[in-house]
Amino acid sequence: MRFKITISPIVSSSKTIPLNYQYPLSAAIYRIISKGDEEYASFLHEKGYGKGYKFFTFSDLKFKYKRDGDRMLLLDHKVEFTVSFHLPEASRTFVEGLFKSENIVIADKNSKVVFQVQSIISLENPLKEFSPQELMEVIVKPTSAIVTGIKNERGHYDYLLPDDKEFLSSLIYGWRNKIRDAYDLETAEQAILSIELEYYQNPFRTRLMHIKSDSQAATKIRGSINYKLKLRAERRFIELLLNAGLGLYSAQGMGSLEVVGVNKNKKTKYENIFEIN
Repeated sequence: MRFKITISPIVSSSKTIPLNYQYPLSAAIYRIISKGDEEYASFLHEKGYGKGYKFFTFSDLKFKYKRDGDRMLLLDHKVEFTVSFHLPEASRTFVEGLFKSENIVIADKNSKVVFQVQSIISLENPLKEFSPQELMEVIVKPTSAIVTGIKNERGHYDYLLPDDKEFLSSLIYGWRNKIRDAYDLETAEQAILSIELEYYQNPFRTRLMHIKSDSQAATKIRGSINYKLKLRAERRFIELLLNAGLGLYSAQGMGSLEVVGVNKNKKTKYENIFEIN
C-alpha cells in the first residue's frame, strides 16, 4: 500500500535539513510505526493475518530548496513524498491513523527541522485488476535511487550501476530474498522473475549518499536513477517491490518505485519469458 504524505515545518523550527536526510527520515517513519506496534499486533491477531512484516520504503522528498554545502535550505512551506508498506490491505485505515497529526523530525548534529504531517492520502493500487498469482508486466521508474551490489571479500558492497553487466542479476537476487522473507524459500526459488532496463532520453544519473553520516557506523552508498525498468512476474511479487522497494537499503528510502505502464492484455503468454540469473 502506498501513501502520499504532505508535511510542513512548524513555525518555530529551523528551515535547514541535511542533504543526506534519508536515514533521519527513515528513523522518523519507523518511530511512528513502532508507536502502533502493540495495537497493530492485536489488529493482526484479531483479523487472522498472522505475522506482520515491516517492509517499507519511501521516495525522495519533493520541495524547492537552495543547496548550501551539505545542507538544503527549504524555500517551500510544503514538502511531499510517498511512503509504501507491505502490509495487509485491511490495515490501510489503521496506518493512515498512525501518521495523522504526527511530527516528523529530520535532523543530524548540525541542523534540525520539525515537520507536522498536514495530510496523508491513500494511493490507488495500480495492479488491482489483476489476481495475486497472475503473471503480468509493468514498467516502473525509481522515485528514489536504486542501490544494488555484490559483497566483496571484506564483506562490503561493490555497488553496481545500470551499465554494469551484473546490475540486473543483482536486482533479481535481491528480489528473491524479499520474496523468501515475505513468503518462504520454496516460493522464492520457484518464482518467475524478469527485469529489463529501459533508459530515458537522457543517460542514467548516479547518486552518492551517506547513511548515519555523523556516527561511527557511517556508510557511503551509491545508487542510480533516471531510467525505467520492465518487470515481469506474478502480481504479488511485483506488488512486493512496489511496497517494500527494489534493491538494497529500501527502509532507508532507496528503491522506491512508481508504475508508469501496465500490460493491459491479460492473455499475454509468458511461456517464453527468460529468467535473469
